[in-house]
Amino acid sequence: MEAIVLAGGMGTRLKSVVSEIPKPMAPVDGRPFLEFLLAWLAKSGTSRAVLSVGYKWEVVRERFGSAYAGMSLDYAVEDTPLGTGGAVALALGRTTEDSILVVNGDTAFPVDLAGLLRTHRESGAGATLALKEMTEFDRYGTVELDARGRVAAFREKARCARGAINGGIYAMDRAFLDGRGLPGRFSLEQDVLEKEAGAGALAGVVFDAPFLDIGIPEDYAKAADFLAAAGMSIP
Repeated sequence: MEAIVLAGGMGTRLKSVVSEIPKPMAPVDGRPFLEFLLAWLAKSGTSRAVLSVGYKWEVVRERFGSAYAGMSLDYAVEDTPLGTGGAVALALGRTTEDSILVVNGDTAFPVDLAGLLRTHRESGAGATLALKEMTEFDRYGTVELDARGRVAAFREKARCARGAINGGIYAMDRAFLDGRGLPGRFSLEQDVLEKEAGAGALAGVVFDAPFLDIGIPEDYAKAADFLAAAGMSIP
């Protein structure tokens, strides 16, 4: 399996507790949060990961080099911010497989990656989203699936008693982004995924796995306990 890890975030909302480093490098028990993700990817059977980096990316390379836990590492470096879509498109040029995993570098959602990729290939969708069902929340938008497991709609952030959110992990065909005529900088979520909703090209799979987004200080403070409980330890 090959994976693209979106690791170029600046961590604007974390500046009160973490500064001068990319957000995925925020320390958790003395190790970068990104290291926990890489350890999980390697343990899950990922043989190669392309780290999509930008802001102070040298910090990432100096820490991890060209391999981690038997998994080879490469770097797709943004000269200017490209947004999530542009970052994925750039990193795709450094991958070789027809179907690639895409993982956000600031969230932990330990789903069955091999199962996600297998379901994606069997579905015939262009991209398959890993979804997390949540209750009583207003921080995230929701994703609605139809009876076939295809993404029917994305709903804006609003108070929600129960719903599925985008967990920030995708299985995606290389051809999915080809031929769209998109500019260098674009949002994967807004410019691609939301426009494909209801057209049958997107599938979704709900996983019963814990979920953490370290994007705000309150949740970042929970990271150490979360990662330990979720089994995302570092060998």
